[in-house]
Amino acid sequence: MNIALIGSGGREHALCQKIHDSKLSKKIICIPGNAGTTKIAQNINLDFLNFQKLLKTIKFHKIDLVIIGPEEPLVKGLVDYLKRHKVRVFGPNQYAAKLEGSKAFMKSLCKKNNIPTAQFKICKNKKDVNNFLKNSNLPVVVKADGLAAGKGVTICKNKKKILNVSNEIFKGKFKTSKKLVLEEFLEGEEASYFLIVDKKNFKFFGSAQDHKRVKEKDKGPNTGGMGAYSPAPIINKNLEKKIIQKIVNPTLAALKEKKKPYTGFLYVGLMIKNNEPYLIEYNVRMGDPECQVIIPRLSTDIVSIFDKALKDELHKINIKWKKTKCMTIVLCSKGYPGKYKKNKKIKQLKKFKSNKRSFIFHAGTKLIDNQIFSNGGRVLNVTSIGKKFKTIRKNILKDIKEINWKDGFFRKDIGWRVIKKW
Repeated sequence: MNIALIGSGGREHALCQKIHDSKLSKKIICIPGNAGTTKIAQNINLDFLNFQKLLKTIKFHKIDLVIIGPEEPLVKGLVDYLKRHKVRVFGPNQYAAKLEGSKAFMKSLCKKNNIPTAQFKICKNKKDVNNFLKNSNLPVVVKADGLAAGKGVTICKNKKKILNVSNEIFKGKFKTSKKLVLEEFLEGEEASYFLIVDKKNFKFFGSAQDHKRVKEKDKGPNTGGMGAYSPAPIINKNLEKKIIQKIVNPTLAALKEKKKPYTGFLYVGLMIKNNEPYLIEYNVRMGDPECQVIIPRLSTDIVSIFDKALKDELHKINIKWKKTKCMTIVLCSKGYPGKYKKNKKIKQLKKFKSNKRSFIFHAGTKLIDNQIFSNGGRVLNVTSIGKKFKTIRKNILKDIKEINWKDGFFRKDIGWRVIKKW
């Protein structure tokens, strides 16, 4: 079948590779894609938020299935739009996408359905913020309500910082947020739990642990993700039962009750405290960079999984996983997540030879005259699979040294928790 993949990051390159490996895929177009996807698909440089132009392109290329990678088109209703025009598309409807598109919506759903999460207050002004602070212990987490590309969450250790960050959000720092959520800070270990969902069923789709902070030892501001590994050893069978029973089931039931059932990837962002799961956030798509460590471990044909999900027949497919572990380290442009320069040549990349153990997923890259240049903050996902996380990380660091990109930086301590414990 002819498949269109929406997006341009490392997540999309990982998905594109898996779709390319499928016996069911005939032709793949990436909109817009990156320098990595050009080798296995046709890139089309188009603004995917222009739904009308996108639809024309999909019709022109006789696309049988559309896969949406990033969150913004989902939150803006691309699935609903394409379905109205009789296009087969994988992803949640606009109402269900509010699980990620609005922190306030997600938190209200938690409260109504007794889903374990941090204590919170939805704030529309400074007065709301001050009222919450009267009965709160520090630190407090400030979250922009809408999408913020992974940069809308700040852990504040004093009242002054809380007020400053809140004021920035109220003044429109993030275009999508006119309000914010304040919540108690939960101490514990973060983990990401993934599902693939249809209107009647859901199936486990991997676990991972991400590293959000820009600097080693988890210091500095939040980013879209500096690296990840899969599987997450902290998620055992007992904990998995609690996640499904206390968090996933009530969420999916609440959406069905509204006659807006969920279809697509569902990313459950968790804080694990004393072997109890608390919901930090929902993402309505695969995570990035978590996707880049989960997808290489998948044995089952991904296009057949999408097909079954869209027929509400996930119960008929057995999703199999390789027994290997996987890790990725993100090579970023210097200055990220603040100001950084684009269009920096990555000279040594062509010399890097991918193999079954080590490979690269492109993220913020583009081709100019057959040369690879940077085109974003997170540029490359240097990835490896193996039996031990310690050995895998050693191999990745060796590969990064070989790439030797002077305009980039990375965290050397990805996987520190898992390497220390297990």
